[in-house]
Amino acid sequence: MNETRTILEKIACGEMSVEDALIRLKTEPFDDIGYAKVDLHRKIRQGASEVIYGEGKTPDQIIGIMNSMKEHGQDRILITRLDKEKAAAVLAEHDFAYSEMARIGISGENSEPDGIGRIVIVTGGTSDIPVAEEAALTAEFLGNEVVRLYDVGVAGIHRLLANKELIMGAAVIIAVAGMEGALASVVGGLADCPVIAVPTSVGYGAAFGGLSALLSMLNSCASGVSVVNIDNGFGAGYMASMINHVGQ
Repeated sequence: MNETRTILEKIACGEMSVEDALIRLKTEPFDDIGYAKVDLHRKIRQGASEVIYGEGKTPDQIIGIMNSMKEHGQDRILITRLDKEKAAAVLAEHDFAYSEMARIGISGENSEPDGIGRIVIVTGGTSDIPVAEEAALTAEFLGNEVVRLYDVGVAGIHRLLANKELIMGAAVIIAVAGMEGALASVVGGLADCPVIAVPTSVGYGAAFGGLSALLSMLNSCASGVSVVNIDNGFGAGYMASMINHVGQ
Protein backbone atom coordinates (compact mmCIF):
# COMPACT_ATOMS: atom_id res chain seq x y z
CA MET A 1 0.00 0.00 0.00
CA ASN A 2 1.51 3.30 -1.00
CA GLU A 3 1.80 6.37 1.20
CA THR A 4 -0.84 8.37 -0.67
CA ARG A 5 -3.48 5.73 0.00
CA THR A 6 -2.46 5.59 3.65
CA ILE A 7 -2.96 9.36 3.95
CA LEU A 8 -6.37 9.17 2.25
CA GLU A 9 -7.49 6.35 4.54
CA LYS A 10 -6.47 8.38 7.59
CA ILE A 11 -8.61 11.25 6.32
CA ALA A 12 -11.55 8.89 5.74
CA CYS A 13 -11.43 7.49 9.27
CA GLY A 14 -10.83 10.86 10.89
CA GLU A 15 -7.24 10.27 11.96
CA MET A 16 -5.92 13.14 9.82
CA SER A 17 -7.47 16.43 8.72
CA VAL A 18 -7.62 17.52 5.10
CA GLU A 19 -5.35 20.47 5.94
CA ASP A 20 -2.72 18.23 7.56
CA ALA A 21 -2.85 15.86 4.61
CA LEU A 22 -2.38 18.71 2.15
CA ILE A 23 0.66 19.94 4.07
CA ARG A 24 2.04 16.39 4.20
CA LEU A 25 1.75 16.04 0.43
CA LYS A 26 3.13 19.49 -0.39
CA THR A 27 5.97 19.86 2.09
CA GLU A 28 9.54 19.58 0.84
CA PRO A 29 9.22 17.78 -2.51
CA PHE A 30 13.02 17.54 -2.68
CA ASP A 31 16.10 18.48 -0.68
CA ASP A 32 18.74 20.41 -2.65
CA ILE A 33 22.14 19.53 -1.18
CA GLY A 34 24.16 21.01 -4.02
CA TYR A 35 25.41 17.95 -5.88
CA ALA A 36 22.06 16.16 -5.58
CA LYS A 37 18.37 17.00 -5.30
CA VAL A 38 17.07 14.22 -3.07
CA ASP A 39 13.54 13.26 -4.15
CA LEU A 40 11.47 13.18 -0.96
CA HIS A 41 8.16 12.56 -2.76
CA ARG A 42 9.23 9.45 -4.68
CA LYS A 43 7.37 7.13 -2.32
CA ILE A 44 4.17 9.18 -2.56
CA ARG A 45 4.30 9.18 -6.38
CA GLN A 46 5.59 5.68 -7.05
CA GLY A 47 5.10 3.66 -3.88
CA ALA A 48 8.83 3.25 -3.19
CA SER A 49 11.38 5.76 -1.92
CA GLU A 50 14.30 6.99 -4.00
CA VAL A 51 17.15 4.51 -4.44
CA ILE A 52 20.79 5.61 -4.43
CA TYR A 53 22.76 4.56 -7.51
CA GLY A 54 26.28 4.21 -6.13
CA GLU A 55 28.31 3.96 -9.32
CA GLY A 56 29.84 7.30 -10.25
CA LYS A 57 29.23 8.81 -6.81
CA THR A 58 31.92 9.41 -4.21
CA PRO A 59 31.54 7.94 -0.71
CA ASP A 60 31.02 11.47 0.65
CA GLN A 61 28.22 12.08 -1.81
CA ILE A 62 26.51 8.82 -0.88
CA ILE A 63 26.86 9.66 2.81
CA GLY A 64 25.39 13.12 2.21
CA ILE A 65 22.39 11.73 0.34
CA MET A 66 21.81 9.16 3.09
CA ASN A 67 22.00 11.94 5.69
CA SER A 68 19.32 13.89 3.84
CA MET A 69 17.06 10.87 3.50
CA LYS A 70 17.32 9.97 7.17
CA GLU A 71 16.81 13.56 8.31
CA HIS A 72 13.53 13.56 6.38
CA GLY A 73 12.27 10.31 7.88
CA GLN A 74 13.41 7.71 5.37
CA ASP A 75 14.67 4.94 7.62
CA ARG A 76 15.06 2.30 4.88
CA ILE A 77 17.55 3.01 2.10
CA LEU A 78 18.67 0.90 -0.85
CA ILE A 79 22.04 1.58 -2.49
CA THR A 80 22.85 -0.17 -5.77
CA ARG A 81 26.12 -0.63 -7.67
CA LEU A 82 28.15 -0.03 -4.55
CA ASP A 83 31.67 -1.45 -4.74
CA LYS A 84 33.54 -2.83 -1.75
CA GLU A 85 35.81 0.17 -1.27
CA LYS A 86 32.96 2.69 -1.25
CA ALA A 87 30.92 0.44 1.02
CA ALA A 88 33.73 0.41 3.58
CA ALA A 89 33.90 4.22 3.54
CA VAL A 90 30.14 4.64 3.87
CA LEU A 91 30.01 2.06 6.67
CA ALA A 92 32.19 4.37 8.74
CA GLU A 93 29.23 6.79 8.87
CA HIS A 94 26.13 4.64 8.42
CA ASP A 95 25.33 1.11 9.50
CA PHE A 96 23.92 -1.08 6.73
CA ALA A 97 24.01 -4.62 5.38
CA TYR A 98 26.27 -5.08 2.36
CA SER A 99 26.35 -7.76 -0.33
CA GLU A 100 29.60 -7.70 -2.26
CA MET A 101 28.25 -10.14 -4.83
CA ALA A 102 25.17 -8.03 -5.63
CA ARG A 103 26.98 -4.74 -4.95
CA ILE A 104 24.01 -3.64 -2.86
CA GLY A 105 23.79 -1.91 0.50
CA ILE A 106 20.61 -1.92 2.59
CA SER A 107 20.10 0.43 5.50
CA GLY A 108 17.22 -0.56 7.77
CA GLU A 109 15.22 -3.75 8.02
CA ASN A 110 13.35 -5.32 5.12
CA SER A 111 9.59 -5.03 5.42
CA GLU A 112 7.44 -8.14 5.69
CA PRO A 113 6.46 -9.58 2.29
CA ASP A 114 3.06 -8.25 1.27
CA GLY A 115 2.91 -9.08 -2.43
CA ILE A 116 0.21 -11.17 -4.03
CA GLY A 117 2.55 -14.14 -4.52
CA ARG A 118 6.12 -15.30 -4.96
CA ILE A 119 8.78 -13.86 -7.21
CA VAL A 120 10.91 -16.72 -8.57
CA ILE A 121 14.36 -15.82 -9.87
CA VAL A 122 16.07 -18.30 -12.19
CA THR A 123 19.53 -18.15 -13.71
CA GLY A 124 21.09 -19.93 -16.61
CA GLY A 125 24.37 -20.45 -14.79
CA THR A 126 26.36 -19.67 -11.68
CA SER A 127 28.06 -16.77 -13.45
CA ASP A 128 24.67 -15.02 -13.68
CA ILE A 129 24.13 -15.04 -9.92
CA PRO A 130 25.54 -11.55 -9.17
CA VAL A 131 22.91 -9.95 -11.42
CA ALA A 132 20.24 -12.28 -10.03
CA GLU A 133 21.17 -11.32 -6.48
CA GLU A 134 20.83 -7.65 -7.35
CA ALA A 135 17.29 -8.44 -8.49
CA ALA A 136 16.55 -10.65 -5.48
CA LEU A 137 17.74 -8.20 -2.83
CA THR A 138 15.89 -5.35 -4.55
CA ALA A 139 12.65 -7.34 -4.61
CA GLU A 140 13.03 -8.39 -0.97
CA PHE A 141 13.72 -4.79 0.05
CA LEU A 142 10.47 -3.78 -1.65
CA GLY A 143 8.41 -6.30 0.31
CA ASN A 144 8.32 -9.51 -1.70
CA GLU A 145 8.85 -13.19 -1.02
CA VAL A 146 11.66 -14.30 -3.30
CA VAL A 147 12.61 -17.85 -4.27
CA ARG A 148 16.00 -18.42 -5.89
CA LEU A 149 16.47 -21.13 -8.49
CA TYR A 150 20.03 -20.87 -9.78
CA ASP A 151 22.05 -22.73 -12.43
CA VAL A 152 19.14 -24.28 -14.32
CA GLY A 153 20.05 -23.22 -17.86
CA VAL A 154 19.19 -24.89 -21.14
CA ALA A 155 22.50 -26.76 -21.31
CA GLY A 156 20.96 -29.05 -18.68
CA ILE A 157 17.28 -28.32 -19.07
CA HIS A 158 16.26 -31.25 -16.86
CA ARG A 159 17.38 -29.11 -13.89
CA LEU A 160 14.72 -26.54 -14.78
CA LEU A 161 12.03 -29.12 -15.51
CA ALA A 162 12.64 -30.75 -12.13
CA ASN A 163 11.33 -27.49 -10.62
CA LYS A 164 8.38 -26.92 -12.95
CA GLU A 165 5.88 -26.75 -10.05
CA LEU A 166 7.82 -23.83 -8.60
CA ILE A 167 7.86 -22.14 -12.00
CA MET A 168 4.17 -22.70 -12.58
CA GLY A 169 3.24 -21.45 -9.11
CA ALA A 170 5.06 -18.11 -9.36
CA ALA A 171 3.36 -14.71 -9.49
CA VAL A 172 6.30 -13.23 -11.40
CA ILE A 173 9.48 -14.82 -12.75
CA ILE A 174 12.81 -13.13 -13.40
CA ALA A 175 14.95 -15.09 -15.88
CA VAL A 176 18.61 -14.12 -15.80
CA ALA A 177 20.92 -15.50 -18.48
CA GLY A 178 23.88 -14.68 -20.69
CA MET A 179 25.30 -16.57 -23.67
CA GLU A 180 22.35 -16.89 -26.11
CA GLY A 181 19.73 -16.04 -23.47
CA ALA A 182 17.45 -18.97 -24.33
CA LEU A 183 16.35 -19.50 -20.72
CA ALA A 184 13.75 -16.70 -20.88
CA SER A 185 11.90 -18.32 -23.81
CA VAL A 186 11.88 -21.72 -22.15
CA VAL A 187 10.57 -20.29 -18.88
CA GLY A 188 8.03 -18.21 -20.78
CA GLY A 189 6.72 -21.38 -22.40
CA LEU A 190 6.15 -23.02 -19.01
CA ALA A 191 4.72 -20.18 -16.92
CA ASP A 192 1.32 -18.47 -16.85
CA CYS A 193 2.70 -15.33 -15.17
CA PRO A 194 4.75 -12.38 -16.41
CA VAL A 195 8.39 -13.20 -17.12
CA ILE A 196 11.03 -10.49 -16.87
CA ALA A 197 14.14 -11.40 -18.84
CA VAL A 198 17.53 -10.04 -17.81
CA PRO A 199 20.37 -10.49 -20.32
CA THR A 200 23.78 -10.63 -18.70
CA SER A 201 27.21 -9.79 -20.06
CA VAL A 202 28.27 -13.41 -19.49
CA GLY A 203 29.54 -15.24 -22.55
CA TYR A 204 32.37 -15.67 -25.03
CA GLY A 205 33.49 -13.04 -27.53
CA ALA A 206 30.58 -13.34 -29.97
CA ALA A 207 28.15 -12.74 -27.10
CA PHE A 208 29.17 -9.07 -27.44
CA GLY A 209 28.96 -8.30 -23.74
CA GLY A 210 25.35 -9.44 -23.43
CA LEU A 211 24.04 -8.05 -26.71
CA SER A 212 23.37 -11.51 -28.15
CA ALA A 213 21.31 -12.47 -25.07
CA LEU A 214 19.47 -9.14 -25.23
CA LEU A 215 18.49 -9.65 -28.86
CA SER A 216 17.45 -13.26 -28.26
CA MET A 217 15.23 -12.24 -25.36
CA LEU A 218 13.71 -9.35 -27.32
CA ASN A 219 12.85 -11.84 -30.07
CA SER A 220 11.42 -14.49 -27.75
CA CYS A 221 8.59 -16.49 -29.30
CA ALA A 222 7.06 -17.06 -25.85
CA SER A 223 4.24 -14.69 -24.94
CA GLY A 224 4.40 -12.65 -21.76
CA VAL A 225 8.16 -12.05 -21.76
CA SER A 226 9.46 -8.52 -21.24
CA VAL A 227 13.13 -7.51 -21.23
CA VAL A 228 15.23 -5.08 -19.21
CA ASN A 229 18.70 -3.82 -20.07
CA ILE A 230 21.90 -5.86 -19.89
CA ASP A 231 22.88 -6.70 -16.28
CA ASN A 232 19.97 -4.62 -14.93
CA GLY A 233 19.05 -6.80 -11.97
CA PHE A 234 17.75 -3.79 -10.06
CA GLY A 235 15.32 -2.86 -12.84
CA ALA A 236 14.01 -6.42 -13.00
CA GLY A 237 13.56 -6.67 -9.23
CA TYR A 238 11.76 -3.31 -9.12
CA MET A 239 9.43 -4.18 -12.02
CA ALA A 240 8.68 -7.61 -10.54
CA SER A 241 7.73 -5.94 -7.26
CA MET A 242 5.37 -3.54 -9.04
CA ILE A 243 3.65 -6.46 -10.77
CA ASN A 244 3.47 -8.41 -7.50
CA HIS A 245 1.73 -5.48 -5.79
CA VAL A 246 -0.82 -4.62 -8.47
CA GLY A 247 -4.14 -3.68 -6.89
CA GLN A 248 -2.67 -3.00 -3.46
